[in-house]
Amino acid sequence: MRYMQLGNSGIQVSKMGLGTWAIGGGPAWSGGPDEQNAIDTIVEAVQHGINLIDTAPAYNFGNSERLVGRALKQVHRNQVVLVTKCGVVWNREGSPWNIVGNRQLYKNLTPQSVRLELEESLRRLGTDYIDLYMTHWPSVEPCYTPIAETVAELNRLKEEGKIRALGAANVSIAQIKEYLACGELDLVQGKYSILDRAVEDELLPLCQQNNIVMQAYSPLEQGLLTGTIARDYRPEPGNARSNKKWWQPGRMERVIDMLDAFKPLCKKYHCTIPALCLAWIMNQGDEINLLTGATAPEQIGMNALAASLELETADMQYMRAMAEALDDEACM
Repeated sequence: MRYMQLGNSGIQVSKMGLGTWAIGGGPAWSGGPDEQNAIDTIVEAVQHGINLIDTAPAYNFGNSERLVGRALKQVHRNQVVLVTKCGVVWNREGSPWNIVGNRQLYKNLTPQSVRLELEESLRRLGTDYIDLYMTHWPSVEPCYTPIAETVAELNRLKEEGKIRALGAANVSIAQIKEYLACGELDLVQGKYSILDRAVEDELLPLCQQNNIVMQAYSPLEQGLLTGTIARDYRPEPGNARSNKKWWQPGRMERVIDMLDAFKPLCKKYHCTIPALCLAWIMNQGDEINLLTGATAPEQIGMNALAASLELETADMQYMRAMAEALDDEACM
């Protein structure tokens, strides 16, 4: 496993992290998790040198955090760079956002809510500090909180030793600049896959200029780029995949055709389709950190392989051209 500096925090993180949304189960993933399997998956990641473990209160209403907390008891706490988030709540009000399993989620980044969320997360995770604390979604009306007020509270929590580094997810370029004006920002999450390359336009250059880690989430498009999806598969209504662009009939089949065309490269690099797609992201720049998902321990080794693959420039260009061709078809 390769490692990198987490912004200016002095923390060393694995180039690949484990995201725990899916293994937390819940309505967004069509049911409850196999809890022991989830715990084993997290422990397996740590044993493979993946020290960055990402979770959030909003992942199945705290269940993902609870499972991560149970897994932490099976490893040394200092082996893990623990990441969780604030700003999405269900047990108090804010700006109405999303409904999951008939429960209303709210966005709330008031200083009071941020502090309360952190205390709740610490209890669920069974720890007394968070290595990287992130805002999950930006604040919006009617419960709008200026970024300066949120960051001031985050800085207070950092001074108290409850968090070690700061990050933000799903933020615009203008919002990132506001964060930087108020304090340090060590990591920004952005959606990045071979199918969705929008971060390359502005976000990646901004991160490079400010020593911010750009963490790519959903690099396998919620499983579509694993090469294991049947052509006749259709997500159930309400499933996290159901409203995603590349999971729609017609587009999904063209993605599968692209993956079939990648198989000679898999043979060349002695890897799987998902490892190839992950390696493509990791080879795009030194400042990129990759957040991967896994729902079983055996998937960890396959994902970790991607961290060691160095793709030739011509092969990366070929893969990009294939993906760009899908963009052109989608516009026709």
